[in-house]
Amino acid sequence: MFGNYLIGLREGLEASLVVCILIAYLVKTGRRDALAPIWSGIGVAVALALGFGCALTFGSQELTFQAQEALGGSLSIIAVALVTWMVFWMRRTARHLKAELHGKLDSALQMGTAALVATAFLAVGREGLETALFVWASVRASSDGSHGPLLGVALGLLTAVVLGWLFYKGAVRINLSKFFTWTGAMLVVVAAGVLAYGVHDLQEAEFVGGLQDKAFDISTTIPPDSWYGTLLKGVFNFQPDPTVLQVVVWLLYLVPTLVFFFAPGRSAAVKPAAATEAAVAEKS
Repeated sequence: MFGNYLIGLREGLEASLVVCILIAYLVKTGRRDALAPIWSGIGVAVALALGFGCALTFGSQELTFQAQEALGGSLSIIAVALVTWMVFWMRRTARHLKAELHGKLDSALQMGTAALVATAFLAVGREGLETALFVWASVRASSDGSHGPLLGVALGLLTAVVLGWLFYKGAVRINLSKFFTWTGAMLVVVAAGVLAYGVHDLQEAEFVGGLQDKAFDISTTIPPDSWYGTLLKGVFNFQPDPTVLQVVVWLLYLVPTLVFFFAPGRSAAVKPAAATEAAVAEKS
């Protein structure tokens, strides 16, 4: 559940920050008349993300088992690729997010209502679609038949909305650079588990071989239905009997990604995101 909570929090907070920056800028510049189109664009983006998530969830149920596994495995790999790109993108552009969004808003204000709706939709829509895909893949990977994974995501998104509102009000100020760095690293760990699960799906769909080649089997030591087995699966998508290919893919993704993510050159390039913090805190 914690892993899914982290996804909801991390992904939701990015969207919340974008919304806060857009709204705060319009309020600060005295353009409250433009708030309605902005909220309309945000609403359409949220509806699209929810629709996409529902389509993934209910659409796949009509497929055969083999087709479900092939679709699930393929989308899991795509989701991991997208979330990895997003994690590195946020580290690189956090300091310039305010200026980038302000520039787009200035252009949209000159073009009219439709441009404002489109600006808000594009700013939030990308985050929403990425979130829907990765949440679907992660919940599918960590699902144990309960509502725990979905509850974790919902609580994470709710926390993100509350934090976004507090940022806007100026009640909370945190070092967003450190926040996105450490939650990004934890998200990479979660993504590694989703990737390994996606590979297992492709093996079950017989798209990839090696399903019977187990790297190890510690099911008796860590039973999947035990509380600690459930905890490990919920946080890390841990599987007590992975295949050799799953372990290899997990290591080949996790180790280089974390090394590159924490490389000294990259860390030095991203200072505390004071501009982003100020953008969501300022109202006047």
